[in-house]
Amino acid sequence: MARVRTGVRVMGAVLAAVLGASLAGCSSTGGKRAEDARKSAQAQGRAAVDTPRWKIAMVTHSGDGDTFWDIVQNGAKQAAVKDNIDFLYSHSDQGQQQAQFVQAAIDQKVDGLIVTLAKPDALKDVVAKAEKAGIPVITVNSGSEKSKEFGALTHIGQDETIAGEAVGDELSKRGKKKALCVLHEQGNVGHEQRCAGTKKTFKGEVQNLYVTGTNMPDVQSSIEAKLQADPSIDAVVTLGAPFADTAVKAKQSAGSSAEIDTFDLNAKVATALEAGTLGFAVDQQPYLQGYEAVDLLWLYKYNADVLGGGLPVLTGPQIITKDQAAKLEEYTKRGTR
Repeated sequence: MARVRTGVRVMGAVLAAVLGASLAGCSSTGGKRAEDARKSAQAQGRAAVDTPRWKIAMVTHSGDGDTFWDIVQNGAKQAAVKDNIDFLYSHSDQGQQQAQFVQAAIDQKVDGLIVTLAKPDALKDVVAKAEKAGIPVITVNSGSEKSKEFGALTHIGQDETIAGEAVGDELSKRGKKKALCVLHEQGNVGHEQRCAGTKKTFKGEVQNLYVTGTNMPDVQSSIEAKLQADPSIDAVVTLGAPFADTAVKAKQSAGSSAEIDTFDLNAKVATALEAGTLGFAVDQQPYLQGYEAVDLLWLYKYNADVLGGGLPVLTGPQIITKDQAAKLEEYTKRGTR
């Protein structure tokens, strides 16, 4: 356990250094000019390379209205502009339909494929078909433990167990005693790993609460009922940014004093962190997941490059508190954090 916590600290230091460098680069007038130039190039669809116009498809397990995946797409689309890529996106929170979308991409003879493995059993056969067809595959966000087994070039995202362990450590540091981990998508292995990781390092007690993530009134009423039934719960951890605000409403309705914390970052979460409505957020940098997936497929097609040496390329976790929220808020508003 000590080894994992050390790994989290080292990773956090590296990510903090990267964050600090990016903030320094974007906080000046030169950073604004660079951002204006980026927007102009994107609007004009101007590529930075002269390679053929390859077609890359991304198929994710996202449900409708999940802002996290908007950020992933923003990164992927920006890399696609730069790399002269025709970018296609489809999604479904149902494993079988996600597999059908992957098959459709294979039928279109795409030049590269990006998939999530939240429900790996549903994707195993169709990913094998892609590779048999000579289509390079990169996995993102979910399923890092299955990525290599399924034959993907690499995996880009955070290790969900390590991310959960980081949450458990943070809750312990804050003196919490009883946490509620809210899982909004049943069958998502990454969600189970997050809660299990939290339970592993948290010095207090963790209870799992399963809710229907596509029904926000149900999410709110379920959390509210749990908080009313057990006033000893002093922390609620949601597994996605859109659910954090709902948990805050449930806390208020229940008359609870529990701290609300969340995985993932968006503009609302950054504002709530600044206001003190949320305690902390776990950022896995979804913009990077989309951007690097497209960029690495381009590099593989252009130069046979593979990043990671067979190991996942980690984009998180990073614990974000009120202290960092103000610096990140402008980036969340433009959809890149």
